[in-house]
Amino acid sequence: MEQAQNNIFRAYDIRGIYGRELTIPFADRLGKALGTFFGEGKTLVVARDTRESGEILKNALMNGLTSVGCNVVDLGIFPTASAALVVLEKHFDGGVVVSASHNTAEWNGFIPINSDGLICSEGFGMERIKEIFSNQDFAKTKTTGSVAKLDATDAYLNLILEKIKVGKKFRVVLDVRGGATYLVAPKAFSKVGCEVTTINDRIDGKFNGQKPDVTEECLPELKKAVVEREADVGIAFDADGDRAAFVDSKGRYCGSGNVTIALFSESYLQKNRDAKIVFDVCCSSFISEFVKSKGGVAIVNRVGHSFIANRMKQENAVFGGEYSNHLYFSEIFGLDDAIFAGLKLLEILSSKGKPLADLIDSVPKYPATNVESINCPDEIKFQVVESLKPKIESLGYKILALDGIKAFGDEGWLLIRASNTNPTIRVNAEGKTDDVAKKLHALALDAVRREIEDPYRAKRVAVT
Repeated sequence: MEQAQNNIFRAYDIRGIYGRELTIPFADRLGKALGTFFGEGKTLVVARDTRESGEILKNALMNGLTSVGCNVVDLGIFPTASAALVVLEKHFDGGVVVSASHNTAEWNGFIPINSDGLICSEGFGMERIKEIFSNQDFAKTKTTGSVAKLDATDAYLNLILEKIKVGKKFRVVLDVRGGATYLVAPKAFSKVGCEVTTINDRIDGKFNGQKPDVTEECLPELKKAVVEREADVGIAFDADGDRAAFVDSKGRYCGSGNVTIALFSESYLQKNRDAKIVFDVCCSSFISEFVKSKGGVAIVNRVGHSFIANRMKQENAVFGGEYSNHLYFSEIFGLDDAIFAGLKLLEILSSKGKPLADLIDSVPKYPATNVESINCPDEIKFQVVESLKPKIESLGYKILALDGIKAFGDEGWLLIRASNTNPTIRVNAEGKTDDVAKKLHALALDAVRREIEDPYRAKRVAVT
């Protein structure tokens, strides 16, 4: 059981399957560990997404928090980045969101938030939280903390809307995917003058039988609705509202950071010459070239919320993004708020006076493959990637080991990296031609699958 619990302490959050790794006793114990980490007498916000297991896990978590002397402000169902902004705006000491983000309904998790609004991830507190949890070294107190409820919708909307200027009335379709944005997102877009249609807004705890993700295969309804309603844009939100994808008026999907990072970066760099843009290692080589061509400073970084947001803070960057379409904005303290991202897109469209379709078409695209996930147990996935580094390098590739293996050759690159949220290894590639990209992708896939099956892998890594 301890091994299973250890595996759900991941780089960005604490995540597992409800009823298996994630139980009521686990949530209570985690609450004690988080309360000890933040400190007796601290006031923490707690929120959740719409999963069936959310309320029972939230209550167990709050019981653990208050038992070690923390006070809790219960926001109810509320998006992750929105909760983080409430922490900052109301000067709370931190928070926890009960969510497994885009994972399917049987999963759940816990996202701890520091007082600066950023996630307590690997390198930013997660190791200490896991240590307290494992050792059960909980604070001793005779004082039980309090629990209060707070409707923070207006405070959140006031904070983000004062930073947005939409100069045109847009017709928008919002796909809330049965998730945590189902109430606040329609209000936000209505307040800036949009004509709003909302789909998948029924809340049943199982995301209406769908995956609460914003990948292209998840959004046929949104594409259809945008075209049928002759909308200007469609916007989909994942379960906890930290990631958005867009659909143009022609029903075409735009959810890749390779496109959106370019669109947003250009807007920021028009107003901030020599500004810094942070993006992750998965992105196209085009992004770095584009940022530099627009007078910006391109900074490649590890994948993940805290890694991007903290690098933005260190570099005083104006914008950041990930290939997966997490988008980070300096105006809201470097957070990846998907509702703000959608509003900001409308601001850009109204400023340029062009439809999203035209902006998408204006962004060059290098031949590339989609990210492919290969099942690999959590216990060995990082070891598999580590053991592949010398093998890939021996083929003549130059290795960037910032996050997994990004291997550069004369005609393109391949990327192999272990997922920090799922028991998978992810592979993608880019080349001068489609054939080169496919060839590099196939090489990476074959290497990963062989390494997973290699019984001597662990010994090789130990020697290295």
